[in-house]
Amino acid sequence: MKAAHKILDLVLPPRCVVSGKEVDRQGMLAPDIWAGLRFIAAPQCARCGLPFDYEVEDTTVCGGCIEDEPDFTSARSALVYDDGSRDLILRFKHADQTHSVLAFLPWLKNAAGGMLENADVLVPVPLHRWRLLKRRYNQAAVMAWAFGRYTDKAVIPDALLRVRSTPSQGHLKAKERADNVKKAFTVNERHKSKLAGKSVILIDDVYTTGATVNECTKALLKAGVKDVHVLTLARVVK
Repeated sequence: MKAAHKILDLVLPPRCVVSGKEVDRQGMLAPDIWAGLRFIAAPQCARCGLPFDYEVEDTTVCGGCIEDEPDFTSARSALVYDDGSRDLILRFKHADQTHSVLAFLPWLKNAAGGMLENADVLVPVPLHRWRLLKRRYNQAAVMAWAFGRYTDKAVIPDALLRVRSTPSQGHLKAKERADNVKKAFTVNERHKSKLAGKSVILIDDVYTTGATVNECTKALLKAGVKDVHVLTLARVVK
């Protein structure tokens, strides 16, 4: 397999998925694109992973989580969603550049940290069937499959179903987002027995207000899941 990849690289040299510049291997980014990425690390909220600008105790929780406690146990993201990461993520999400997931895998593993130790299964946030038909693939499922192979974790791609088609969340405020996705998800009856009592890592591309992943968490917990941790490629930081 490695030999086949080397031959392919000779015929079609690997290129940065954002700039198109030649790179050493598939999944790498050009140095100027890499330099524009902002990775999230401690100190951060113990619950939702919001990065803090000052040193805090590992157990510190942000004001948002104190005011409205999320149902998930923890959430972590690899990148800040900003001008440096936006193009990379949108190309992956909307422009068929699914091969860029190779670059994400070590970032996701580093962000996940301890949540991987006790995780039983990875579950992607689903798309509604009409949106999936239009887009042709679910970017969260692509990430979950690749990350499952990378970490040797089980994946159930259709564990969650989006039973209600919701308008785009793009320009909605936090409360509007929460109302928009309320009761939009349910657990697939075929997989309830596989999920009961399990620790789940919920996979998505971008964490904005947490409304979508929290609603997915509610559905999973209602179906008997032990606990839910959220892992996203990026998150909005205000």
